[in-house]
Amino acid sequence: MEKHFDPASIEKKWYSHWEDQGFFKPQSSTTGDNYSIMIPPPNVTGSLHMGHAFQDTIMDTLIRYHRMKGDSTLWQPGTDHAGIATQMVVERQLAAKGLSRHDVGRDNFIEKIWEWKGESGGTITKQLRRLGASPDWSRERFTMDDGLSDAVKEVFVRLYEEGLIYRGKRLVNWDPVLHTAVSDLEVISEEEQGNLWHMRYPLTDGSGHLVVATTRPETLFGDQAVAVHPDDERYQKLIGKTITLPLVGREIPIISDDYVDMEFGTGCVKITPAHDFNDYEMGKRHNLPILNVMTIDATMNEEVPEKYQGLDRYEARRQAITDLEAQDLIEDIKPHKLMVPRGDRSHAVIEPYLTDQWYVAVESLAKPAIDAVKNGDIEFVPKNWENTYFEWMNNIQDWCISRQIWWGHRIPAWYDEDGKVYVGRTEEEVRSQYKLEASVALSQDEDVLDTWFSSALWTFSTLGWPEQTPELEKFHPTSVLVTGFDIIFFWVARMIMMSLKFTDQVPFKQVYVHGLVRDGEGQKMSKSKGNVLDPIDLIDGINLESLVQKRTYGMMQPEKAAKIEKSTRKQFADGIDAYGTDALRFTFASLASTGRDIRFDLNRCEGYRNFCNKLWNAARYVLMNTEGFDTGVDKNAPYELSLADKWIVSRLQEVEAEVAKHIESYRFDLASTALYEFTWNEYCDWYLELSKPILNSDNSTDEAKRGTRRTLVRVLETLLRMLHPIIPFITEEIWQTVAPLAAKDGQTIMLQPYPSSDSSKIDSKAIAELEWVKHFIMGVRRIRSEMNIAPSKQLPVILDKLSSNDEIWLENNRLYLSTLAKLESITVLSDNEEAPESAVALVGEMNILIPMAGLIDKKEELERLAKEMGRLENDIQRIDGKLSNESFVAKAPESVVAKERQKLEEHKIALKNLKDQHEKISQI
Repeated sequence: MEKHFDPASIEKKWYSHWEDQGFFKPQSSTTGDNYSIMIPPPNVTGSLHMGHAFQDTIMDTLIRYHRMKGDSTLWQPGTDHAGIATQMVVERQLAAKGLSRHDVGRDNFIEKIWEWKGESGGTITKQLRRLGASPDWSRERFTMDDGLSDAVKEVFVRLYEEGLIYRGKRLVNWDPVLHTAVSDLEVISEEEQGNLWHMRYPLTDGSGHLVVATTRPETLFGDQAVAVHPDDERYQKLIGKTITLPLVGREIPIISDDYVDMEFGTGCVKITPAHDFNDYEMGKRHNLPILNVMTIDATMNEEVPEKYQGLDRYEARRQAITDLEAQDLIEDIKPHKLMVPRGDRSHAVIEPYLTDQWYVAVESLAKPAIDAVKNGDIEFVPKNWENTYFEWMNNIQDWCISRQIWWGHRIPAWYDEDGKVYVGRTEEEVRSQYKLEASVALSQDEDVLDTWFSSALWTFSTLGWPEQTPELEKFHPTSVLVTGFDIIFFWVARMIMMSLKFTDQVPFKQVYVHGLVRDGEGQKMSKSKGNVLDPIDLIDGINLESLVQKRTYGMMQPEKAAKIEKSTRKQFADGIDAYGTDALRFTFASLASTGRDIRFDLNRCEGYRNFCNKLWNAARYVLMNTEGFDTGVDKNAPYELSLADKWIVSRLQEVEAEVAKHIESYRFDLASTALYEFTWNEYCDWYLELSKPILNSDNSTDEAKRGTRRTLVRVLETLLRMLHPIIPFITEEIWQTVAPLAAKDGQTIMLQPYPSSDSSKIDSKAIAELEWVKHFIMGVRRIRSEMNIAPSKQLPVILDKLSSNDEIWLENNRLYLSTLAKLESITVLSDNEEAPESAVALVGEMNILIPMAGLIDKKEELERLAKEMGRLENDIQRIDGKLSNESFVAKAPESVVAKERQKLEEHKIALKNLKDQHEKISQI
């Protein structure tokens, strides 16, 4: 092994080997069980972000764990065609040449998208390989490939034939830039500063007016009523009367509805059914006309007075306000913060818009999907997410599945010249089924299906459905879905409905719902905030200038870019270190708790890089002491296990059981903590040190040395297998060298059996005795630290108040105690013998006494402690004063204030420790 651990030198080598050898493919089961996960298909346009990296680390950990357990294991990879996002990429390329998609035509445009996919669409799958992900790449699917496209058509046709797919005119989220309906998931609502206009609507009978408050005056042209609450005494006498709509002159009624909030604005609400979702529902309740006053571009159409026709909605707003003011119909304008919905791709303000769309009637599909969770066929982890699922499913609305773009699964519906619709898998099937002559001209529906429609079929379409393939029979239902809570509605629920409908099976047995990765301050990562971290940068490292360039991307406003650059330079003055894949994966595992938010802290990455270095150095120590020596491979060679050997083997069994329990229950944070503490604290810090007296002592027998070497390599080899699902690269590299010494053979660690606990190997007496040894040594070390005694100084130790166990364990372990505690002598105080002035440590009831005579200069040490206490007292006073300053607390960033508070607490603890130390020495 190389002297230093270099992740870059091993990661590419081992990943290529694993993939080339086909190790990711399902192996024959030794347990009789099958285990499968379908990757949530990332967008083909995408690149690996922190959410992907976290989620895929969790899935890969589960896959590697079950593969090593002996299950026949499939991790199905694939990508989503990402209709809008992909179309935008290619449209931008055309725009750079001065062309639009309409210039090149639909067929040529689709061809160009396929060309782009072939050249640039594999970025994220390459990055998944960098992360160490181990799906069966030979089975990679794409939502637009032939097999999945056939499955999409099949589902559409079957649902249509059952009356569960229909075409209707409804209100949708409309993107006026992209000219398509979009799903709720593609709408980002953020608080923005706007206005609340109070407008006077004259009563038709001339008896006065109502004041209506709105944030969107331009929609008044489509108003069909003014609504008040039925219990609002201010307006009860007006219910049933009419007002004359300003700027239009149309009479509309005053109605009452419980939905109206009497406290908002004036308590009077304008109702525009064609341009507001809540108004649309109220309009249906009161049978109001629905009047669309905008075009697909969000300009005013021919339904508005002529002077406003053709105006952009915001131009129409300004003109309408000007005209209302001229008629003295504006009562007040107040600043008002409101949630503004914007398209996540175009960033345009989304307009509620009335259009003809295709829908899935989901009520009959929802009931079995609800029952599947209620009766335990599907389990949510954590369980509380069931409530979120039930709340949405019990109030589910029909699903708009059509999109007005070109890239995607084109809706398998055809129209004749009279507009009659025919649905079938192909035009030939339509003509045959409906007995249409060749002379009947048919045109296919221009719309494509919502991307979520094809991904709802993902668990079974990727396994060959509608064909009853061996893979479908073997791996469906899948074992678990790993997903974020933000798509429970959009994807999880729809997969359950579709799978139950078309396979009579649930799509997965469990849903592990994880939180969202945020920055160290708990803020959502976004380009606009400049706090995005790229997983590949954390793996490879990146210098400051490159990082600044990535974060201040070209489309950003100069002021925003300057602010982000300043923040980036301050936070990452030296750029970002290369941590390697294993350290990043261990960090993700350590953060995988049951909470909603995952705060990513680079300090953790550094800590787990140190862990990898610790493991590497431990392996080098083991190899230096075992290569070329007898490690007990020959079963006929006698060996003898020391107390330390028995202890570490016993603790290994306990940790094996603990880690398996945590992985099975999706507590990767607890599993990683158990692995970290055992590896670092027990194996490296204690066992390796405890092995040295046996290996280096001339008094040790060959059997004892053989037993220790045997334990060194076998525990390390087992530990590597336990760690492998989380940190695959370093464990493979070390295992290849260690395995022969531990009598293990095989091409790769990833196909070795995962360690299982053997309770018969747990020696509770050895654990208790070794714990006594550890406490003894730590007691001596604590005295050294408190008294500022050099670590290399050999110390005399006097023991007092020994129990019978203390006496036995002392005689058994003098070698360990003298060597690791660096003791000059160990003396037991006899009855009635007075101890000299000593520092004292306790091990149970036993006293460890270290005489101070000649070890420290009492006066000098007290002066040193007093000086240090004075420094801490000054620091505490300074920080306390800062935190008492209301201006500082109010203006400083929350993270800065928190750090100051933490520093204050740390100083107080340090001061208390110094005072205790000062008191101890004073009493000697």
